[in-house]
Amino acid sequence: MTVLSELSQVLESRKSASADDSYVASLYAAGLNKMLEKIGEEATEAIIAAKDLEAEVGKNPAAKEAFVGEVADLWFHTMVTLAHLDLGPDDVLSVLSARFGIGGHVEKASRTPE
Repeated sequence: MTVLSELSQVLESRKSASADDSYVASLYAAGLNKMLEKIGEEATEAIIAAKDLEAEVGKNPAAKEAFVGEVADLWFHTMVTLAHLDLGPDDVLSVLSARFGIGGHVEKASRTPE
């Protein structure tokens, strides 16, 4: 998890950077709605790339790289949003860790209001 920790530190440092000098700082300056728009955009691109990869398995090695790249973009913009909200990867990893050993249906039912 070193990469996530390092990225988290960089994202924190960009909070004090100029929007003209840093893409991340420009996202912070644009506000939460812009960050959420970027997450939606990247999620859509990841979905399309996954569909392309499945359709092209064994035919186009670049399709795998394209999908992984889109997932990296999605994770990145999600981490920017976490940092904006004073959260980080450890917050997400704690939730995932707590879910280990619990079946997916059981876990989902535990958070669904009746």
